[in-house]
Formats: sequence, structure tokens, C-alpha cells
Amino acid sequence: MLHPKKNLKANRHLARFSFLCLLLTACMQSTKTSKGKARESFKTPASKTIVQTPPKALAKDIIRTATAVEFMTAYGQKHQETYVQLHTRLGVMTLRLYKNTPLHRASFLYLTEKGYFDTTCFYRVVPGFIVQGGNSDSEQTTAFRNRLNNYLLPSEFRKNRKHKRGALAAARDWEHNPEKKSTPFEFYVIQSHKLQSHLDYEHTVFGEVVEGIELIDKIAAEAIDVYEWPKKDIPIKMTVLK
Repeated sequence: MLHPKKNLKANRHLARFSFLCLLLTACMQSTKTSKGKARESFKTPASKTIVQTPPKALAKDIIRTATAVEFMTAYGQKHQETYVQLHTRLGVMTLRLYKNTPLHRASFLYLTEKGYFDTTCFYRVVPGFIVQGGNSDSEQTTAFRNRLNNYLLPSEFRKNRKHKRGALAAARDWEHNPEKKSTPFEFYVIQSHKLQSHLDYEHTVFGEVVEGIELIDKIAAEAIDVYEWPKKDIPIKMTVLK
């Protein structure tokens, strides 16, 4: 559960600056994309079914940045799924995770299976640009991340993975992060119909929306506060499709 509205502003102000804000704000100003496809057509196989996984307050695994590659490599070998479904009060969209970004794919699957994303919401909306999720002001979200030591992932930049409309990418800290490591807990989806090429090789694109892309536009149309946080919360429910 999210805290009452009266407690949100200070927490949201801090959360907004935790990841991605400095980079995206600077890029938006320099490229004038603060307001405004060639997208491959994919369909989720009809045989896929939703596997309901009860959210867990805390994951049992202990993961650190130093061990994240080893852990996610092993996890990805055991879990070959590439489709995830994201549910909100505004609708549903299906995401395809790329196999050539294996660490990010495995981590997204892991956090989905463990119920982390079910404690979060879409907390940043920049109409004509992006919608960003994977965080909240919930104590459960913070506890989950702390339990996993806020692990980071090495970047997985690929020439064929661009910031096009519907692209799913990992947020990251812009300062004191020369290796451009991703925070796997937060993600964003490109809403713009224009390529956001200034983000290529800055953030890892590890998937894309393949069904329900209109949900991005619905989220972007929601009223937001001065911190770019939707005035009416948009909680996330994430499930792996198998």
C-alpha cells in the first residue's frame, strides 16, 4: 500500500531524483523533446498463460552487485521466458524481453517472480517522452531493495536495440557511474513516436511493448503533480507468461 497522499510529496521529490532524472532532463532540454515508428509487430503466442505468483514481502536470495552477474546468468539459464504482462488500473500491456540482453532479462524475470514490481507503481510521467515505473514511496518497496542490496547490473548496449516508441529500458544513476550500470529495479518505456537516440548507449534497452501499447498513452495522459508523479496512483501488477 502507498502512504496517504499528504505524506507523498517529500518522498516523491527524493525518488524522482534517485535515477534517470538528471540525464533525461538534460537530454530533453538539449533535444527539445520535453513535449511530443517503426516498431516491429510481435504477438504473444496464444498458448502462453499467466502464471500467478503471490507477492513476497522479501526475497530469500542475497544478491549484491559483485555477485549479480553470476546469479543472473544462472537464473537466466533456468528461466527462459521472454514475455511479461504488466497490469494497471488503466489496462494491460505485454512486454517482450530480449535474449541478447540476458542479464537484464533474467533480472526482470526474477524481480517479477519474486513480486517486487507488485509493490511499485508508475511514479514519473513525462508526456511525449517516457513513462517510468518500478519505484514507490512504500516501505515494502524500500525493504525489498535493501534486502537485495540495491544491486546493479553492467550495461548491455546493443546496436540493434534503440530507444524507439515502446522500448523498455533500465534506469540508472547518472552521477558517479562511469560504467553506466543499470538499476534493475526501475524501468521506463518510450512514449514518443520519435526515436530518442540521445539515450542510446546511455541506458540499456532490454525489451519492448508488443501488445497494448496504447496503455503508455493512457498513462501519459494522467494528471501529474509538480514532481511528475501521477496525482492518482497507478500501481503495477506484473506476471510472467509461460
